[in-house]
Amino acid sequence: MILYPAIDLKDGQCVRLLRGEMSEATVFNDDPAAQAAAFVAAGCEWLHLVDLNGAFAGAPVNGAAVEAILATVNVPCQLGGGIRDMAGIEAWLGKGLARVILGTVAVENPDLVREAARAFPGQVAVGLDARGGKVATRGWAEETELTVTDLARAFEDAGIAAIIYTDIDRDGAMGGPNVAATADLARAVQLPVIASGGVASLADLVALRDTGVIAGAISGRALYDGAIDLGQALTALKA
Repeated sequence: MILYPAIDLKDGQCVRLLRGEMSEATVFNDDPAAQAAAFVAAGCEWLHLVDLNGAFAGAPVNGAAVEAILATVNVPCQLGGGIRDMAGIEAWLGKGLARVILGTVAVENPDLVREAARAFPGQVAVGLDARGGKVATRGWAEETELTVTDLARAFEDAGIAAIIYTDIDRDGAMGGPNVAATADLARAVQLPVIASGGVASLADLVALRDTGVIAGAISGRALYDGAIDLGQALTALKA
C-alpha cells in the first residue's frame, strides 16, 4: 500500500481543513516546496497535492506553488482541485505532474474523464468525495444523490488509474478513516482505490493495509502534527 503525504494548498500555503470547511483552515507551512522536500527526504514515493482554492473557483489558483513543488522534488505528484477541462489536464501533465485527479467533472462531465483517460493512459484518477456515501462536488460545497459505488462503477471501463475516495466527515478530524466503507468500495470495483480522510495514526494505516484490497492511503494533518512519523510509517507499510 502506497502512503501519499498530502499537501493541501490555500492562498499559497500548506493547510489542512476540518471536514472540508475553508473557514476551518490550519496553516502548517508557508513554503509548500520546502514541505514537499521534507516529505521526500523522509522517503515518500508519491505526493498528493490539492488546490483548495481551485476546487471552489473551478480553475487552478495555486499554480505557482504546485510548479515550485514540481521543480523541487523528483517523486511523482498527483494534483486535484479545479481541473475541469482538457486544456487544464494537458497543461498540468505537460508541466510534469504524474497524475491529475478529476472530481467535480466526473459527475458533471463524465465524457471528459473518459476522453482524458484515453489520451493520457495511467495519468488520470477520479476523486470521489462523499458525505454519508453520497458524492459531493465543487469543493464539497454541493451534494448529489449519486452513491460512491455507482459512480466508481461507471468508470470501470474508462481506463482511469485509480479512485481516490474521501470521507468528508472524517477529513482533517483525526478520528480515523472509514476503513469499512473504503474496503467495500475497493471490493466493488476492479480499480485501485486510495483512501483519504481521517488517517490519524500508524494503526489506521495498518488497518487500511490489512484489508488487502486498498491500494493507497493519503495522510495530511497526522503527518504535520507528528501523530504519524512518515519514515516509521513507510517502513512499517513495507514490512
